[in-house]
Amino acid sequence: MPDSPPLKGLKILEFAGIGPAPYAGQLLSDLGAELWVIDRPNRGTIAREQAVDRRGKRSIVIDLKKPDGVALAARLAARADVLIEGLRPGVMERLGLGPELLCAQNPRLVYARMTGWGQNGPMAGQAGHDINYLSLTGALHAMGTADRVPPPPLNLVGDYGGGSMFLIMGILAALYGARASGRGQVVDAAIVDGVNSMMGMFHGLRANGDWSGARQSNWLDGGMPYYRCYRCSDGRFMAVGCIEPVFFARMLALLGLDAADFGPQNDPAQHGAQMVQLEVVFASKTMAAWQDIFAGSDACVTPVLTMEEVATHPHMAARAALKPIHGMQHPAVAPRFTPPITPPETMPVDGENTIEILEELGVKNIKALLANGAVRQA
Repeated sequence: MPDSPPLKGLKILEFAGIGPAPYAGQLLSDLGAELWVIDRPNRGTIAREQAVDRRGKRSIVIDLKKPDGVALAARLAARADVLIEGLRPGVMERLGLGPELLCAQNPRLVYARMTGWGQNGPMAGQAGHDINYLSLTGALHAMGTADRVPPPPLNLVGDYGGGSMFLIMGILAALYGARASGRGQVVDAAIVDGVNSMMGMFHGLRANGDWSGARQSNWLDGGMPYYRCYRCSDGRFMAVGCIEPVFFARMLALLGLDAADFGPQNDPAQHGAQMVQLEVVFASKTMAAWQDIFAGSDACVTPVLTMEEVATHPHMAARAALKPIHGMQHPAVAPRFTPPITPPETMPVDGENTIEILEELGVKNIKALLANGAVRQA
């Protein structure tokens, strides 16, 4: 049984940013990697305070507009196993910190690049956000209700699903390859590529005639009475996901509905009337009442919780899903390992670890670097 986190000893250099790149760094830090983050002298609009994706990292502020700052960043990259950057294509090259140069000085380096559009293609240099990346993959068109415009979803699907998770997969795959070959490689992780990959199931369903192009007309998009949310008497919601017939039958039984009267589960001609009937039934009780009725069943009916309620739900509490740290709720480390990994509690302010990192690098002219603004200690 291992007695240390699985990524202990792995050194990662992250260039500060927002969204998928720092989140990927946090997850790798959670699993034991030592992570240095190069913060900018002027934070600008980049969030820092109370950001979970800062946990477990150490911060050094470096001015990459100064030659001494660039030289220091290159020196850190020479000591790293992985470099993570989420800047627009070409920015790192213009700084003198591109993969050709840094991988030449450190052949084992895995140079991981996180962008929305990718490193090439007509839109590679354009700005964009989660909603834009989803719009070009077909994912956004498939979300929402039939009578409204597609809603801007939380950035879980694009930034974190198509971005961070594919970036991490690329990093770990490249590290595995480097273990055998002795050479790292460049990982080009684009959110549009990751989301496009995740859309494979739906392309397959469409090819088989099992998925309509119209929103809210399919079995996973709210188009079926057995896979959608229903409003309760108190204005809260219950989530219904009883796709399999045995689970569907259990839901009807707990709702007090006669299966024969309700009608077949997969008869499109009856779905409209079935939805109305379920709306009426769910509206007869509060969410808490329905939660008690469905507790412990295989009906696949669950309450729609607010973020504030998650920590105290019996299942989430039993798994210690959230832990209060420094006045905010921190998610547990995922996935879980044996023995369990406790999330780091340190969340550095910009430049908190500048001097100690420079001392570890063996830098001799620390005072001069501080004086000329190439680095800054918090």
